[in-house]
Amino acid sequence: MGSTHSGVRRLRIAASPERTTVVEVDGHDVAAAVHAYRITQTVDEGPKVTLYVQEGWNGFEFDGFADVLVEPADVRHVVIGFLEAVDWRSLDAAVLDRADLDGGPGELTRGVLAQLKEWAAHA
Repeated sequence: MGSTHSGVRRLRIAASPERTTVVEVDGHDVAAAVHAYRITQTVDEGPKVTLYVQEGWNGFEFDGFADVLVEPADVRHVVIGFLEAVDWRSLDAAVLDRADLDGGPGELTRGVLAQLKEWAAHA
């Protein structure tokens, strides 16, 4: 079975014994048509996924191979949790006590960002 489309496709696979496997290509659920998949990667190339689909499946005209776009996990909830845990009084005191405040434009904003980075690095 050959590929009829080349190029990077957005692919999402979520599989575990506790729940139904999710296979999405470009946001389209294709799990019902997928019998198996294989993920390969070499040192010189990015990941490649081969989807083995049922005979005659036409779906949305995807037929076999996909280059995978690997995106970082959504960490917004981690950042939000970190910021929610920051006590504003402690942040205020820590920023005002910084030795790197220089009186220049945006010094407090720079100080807040620097302090949050330091705390995040040691969290």
